[in-house]
Amino acid sequence: MSTAKAERLLIADDDANLVEAYVSFFEAYGYAVQTAVDGVGALAAYSAWRPDVVILDIQMPRVDGHAVAREIRRIGFAPRPFLLAVTALHAPGEKTESFKAGFDHHFVKPARLPVILAAIASRPTI
Repeated sequence: MSTAKAERLLIADDDANLVEAYVSFFEAYGYAVQTAVDGVGALAAYSAWRPDVVILDIQMPRVDGHAVAREIRRIGFAPRPFLLAVTALHAPGEKTESFKAGFDHHFVKPARLPVILAAIASRPTI
């Protein structure tokens, strides 16, 4: 069940049970995974580790996922990371707000992990 290469995946969400499920799932597909429980931790992990893919909840303590995405885009490390919002926010306009913040995809919880994996696998390569 592993991928051809071990890509780096950062997951930031304040729901510990959800993060545990994400970690188990993505590690089974060969991803090297780090986690954060809030936006401040996500930014620190991103800057130190420079993951290929970042999955962010929007409603996190301290700094929300939109602010984290905007800061990641402002930092501008190359290659540009693939950003995915996985959030409970489903009101009209939430997806637009995620794209404005710099996300490549916006998934509504409960998001199906195989669908997220497919989005990551099908992203354009640089």
